[in-house]
Amino acid sequence: KETEARMKGTIQVLEEDLGGIRTGRASPALIDRLQVEYYGTLTPLIQLATISVPDPRSLLIRPFDQASLKAIERAILVSDLGLTPNNDGKSIRLNLPPLTEERRKELGKVVSNRIEEARIAIRNIRRDSIRDLREFEQEKLISEDDQKRGEEELQKITDKYIETINSIGERKEKEILE
Repeated sequence: KETEARMKGTIQVLEEDLGGIRTGRASPALIDRLQVEYYGTLTPLIQLATISVPDPRSLLIRPFDQASLKAIERAILVSDLGLTPNNDGKSIRLNLPPLTEERRKELGKVVSNRIEEARIAIRNIRRDSIRDLREFEQEKLISEDDQKRGEEELQKITDKYIETINSIGERKEKEILE
């Protein structure tokens, strides 16, 4: 159960990570974890403003506190998003330009790397759990048969999560190429 919980956590981190990778359409996940310096403290943008998607190619950011407008604008400009904020005094509008073919291929490589990192994380979790099972068997807490069954069960769980990661990766790559 502990292993499965750790693997679920890995999947969740992967999905959040991939949500921040830009596709052809606008998504609040692209900027919601952007760090904004607000009264001397780095704060995630999602805590300072509402982020909406008025149309497929733009994002609208409405700060809860108008004083944070300049700080949000500055954070967007210094980020690696490559977006120019349009400030109207009350809100910020981000227009997302269409992706070029070259940029789509770069994003595809980034997605592939993140998918591989997630697979490695899952295999590391499996390795740790197998080591624990073997220690339990050496300490006579479980029988050798229980250890073998445990390892087989771990492999099934690992295969299930690797398959989930693969399908997430395929879906994201398809989304980028749209």
